[in-house]
Amino acid sequence: MKFLTFSGETPSAALKLAQQECGENALVVSTKQIRKKTINTSSLYEVVVAVEEMEEKYIKPKPKPLKKSSEDVLLNISEAAKQISQITQVTNEGFEIHSKNPKNVSQKANEDLGDIKEEITKLADKIKLIQEMFWEEKSPNRNNLQIPPEFSEIYKLARKSGMGEDHLENIMNLTLEHMPARMRSSSATIKRYFQVLLRKLIPIRVESQVTKRSKRVMMFVGPTGVGKTTTIAKLAARYSYIQEKRSKVGIITLDTYRIGAVEQLFQYAKMMRLPIEDVVDPNDFNSALNSLNHCDIILIDTVGSSQYDRDKLKKLEKFVNKSDFKIDVNLVLSAGCKLEDLEEIYENFSFLDIDTLVFTKFDETKAFGTVFSLIYNTDKPVSYFSIGQEVPDDIVVASSDFLVSCILEGFNARKEEHAKSSK
Repeated sequence: MKFLTFSGETPSAALKLAQQECGENALVVSTKQIRKKTINTSSLYEVVVAVEEMEEKYIKPKPKPLKKSSEDVLLNISEAAKQISQITQVTNEGFEIHSKNPKNVSQKANEDLGDIKEEITKLADKIKLIQEMFWEEKSPNRNNLQIPPEFSEIYKLARKSGMGEDHLENIMNLTLEHMPARMRSSSATIKRYFQVLLRKLIPIRVESQVTKRSKRVMMFVGPTGVGKTTTIAKLAARYSYIQEKRSKVGIITLDTYRIGAVEQLFQYAKMMRLPIEDVVDPNDFNSALNSLNHCDIILIDTVGSSQYDRDKLKKLEKFVNKSDFKIDVNLVLSAGCKLEDLEEIYENFSFLDIDTLVFTKFDETKAFGTVFSLIYNTDKPVSYFSIGQEVPDDIVVASSDFLVSCILEGFNARKEEHAKSSK
């Protein structure tokens, strides 16, 4: 080992000289103040570092490329942690010196301490990136997609969310292609950029007020058990009581197969004092619509249909075709479904000319990437998210920001934030 001495007016200045000359592999042996600041002279600090000798002459080590083996990763983490410890030690000594000599504290010293904190932050981020790369050793093939170390965190989060592999690869390529190099300095900056990009890829139907001259007829379709009836109850309360401009709301139920569902919806309508009609035959559909002609918004509940039950699906089509009104078809889907199931459900209901998507059961899943992938794949706008069982509170107007936050940060964190903003 060879010991080298560097000096500077501040601990950080001496440390920077040592790093410039000896590289990151040098070890800090000691740091001390050798001259105090006076009226005529500046303070002087001395840093002693140890480096390995090579052919009796010090050669500055070249940075080694990041490798994927566990041994190399742990070594890099250890070295980065050691550097943080060394810089922190210098910082603490500087604080002790200034606390003993408060008159010597100056703007220059504060700036130097700020520089040291910045260096610590950079090294801490370096450790985080190395740790994120540790999972790559056993990661599956990525179809020739090369993920730089600094992008590993968002790739891992998006992949864990259940986002489709093809979609994730396309989005990562877009990010790598368009993100400015200067923004790649930290994982936090990269994550913010990725969030903005995801938000732009999610089409949203903006909730609009109903005018006196317009009437909105909304039919809710989807497989059994996704929460269509509860969603209609939430929206009925929202439109008739919660919105600033209240609307006259009427309800029609076509779900006469399940007695429990009919009773539930009639009970909700009674509590909210809303008119409700039940229809069995498609030929009676227009009569029910006309009886609610005084309403601004008519919400239609339908029987839950398996995507494989052609007979029930065809009967739904008859109701839509028999209507004298323009019907807005909303496909209701559970956020907890697998992507393959969501795609198949959408495909088998698509003959109804779906206008928008509604996702329920946000509180029953952690994999929100599947929701994103279906929206991204179909390019259909999403209008509402049902985030719990409570009527009428647990429904929110869909927003790309809400969905992206759920994908990258989790639903519970996003729900707490939404609850605070609603108060």
